[in-house]
Amino acid sequence: MSPNLTGALFMMGSMAAFVLNDTMTKTTGGAVPLFQLLFLRGVISISLIVMLWGRLGPMHLRLSRRDWKLVAIRSGAEVGASFFFVTALFNMPLANLSAILQSLPLTVTLGAALVYREKVGWRRFSAILVGFFGVMLIVKPGTDGFNIWSVYALIAVFFVTVRDLSTRRLSKEVPSMTVTFAAVLSVTGFSTFAQFTTPWVPVSSYHWIAITAAAVFVLMGYYFSVQTMRVGDVSFIAPFRYTGLIWALILGWLVFGDWPVPTTLIGASIVAATGLFTLYRERITTRPLPPP
Repeated sequence: MSPNLTGALFMMGSMAAFVLNDTMTKTTGGAVPLFQLLFLRGVISISLIVMLWGRLGPMHLRLSRRDWKLVAIRSGAEVGASFFFVTALFNMPLANLSAILQSLPLTVTLGAALVYREKVGWRRFSAILVGFFGVMLIVKPGTDGFNIWSVYALIAVFFVTVRDLSTRRLSKEVPSMTVTFAAVLSVTGFSTFAQFTTPWVPVSSYHWIAITAAAVFVLMGYYFSVQTMRVGDVSFIAPFRYTGLIWALILGWLVFGDWPVPTTLIGASIVAATGLFTLYRERITTRPLPPP
């Protein structure tokens, strides 16, 4: 496969893993305080990394000063994104928050074009815009409620953009598992202190199972998201971030019985069509020329 197709698969894998993590987290029904849940999930993820050290791919800490700086920036951005996203989540409608976060393919693509001078063709940029229109049909954001918490959501978008673009600059010698471990460790360290702001509650057996499953999926999501930004063109891979909404629709129906309304299905179809068109364009542009 071409680097672009590989990156697209990693992007779709990361979106599926993150949505599965969100689903398992949501099944706890808020019985476990959020920061306590993040702390427990992080401890389990770190334990999995330690137990599987070297089996999930090369992993070492022998990085250059430049790469350590990028890993530190990325880890700080991961913490910032987590804080502002969670804060906004508890203070604004989910539809409005989702709509703001779906600007990520645009911000990452534009950031890659401005910072790294990546070429973004009009077809790829148009595919991103069409996919974004499909997202708007799904989330149906209202115009009311755009306040300080919406600004928090925009700040979260900024941090995720910084995270992805800093990943892009890492040397090829830096193992993806090392970057994944740094991300898990940073968010867990943050939640370690944040959990003291709420009382600790007992965790039932079912909630332990859900949190453990969430830890596995979030670890996969982190790893795939790192891999995503290390291959292919950002402008090609970015539209596949929208596939997370497709997973959310499917799991929302299967797990929680939430059947989407017609406009949501239309939006999901547009998102899927955008990804298929981008794949088609990749096959056309990478097809070898016939012999003379």
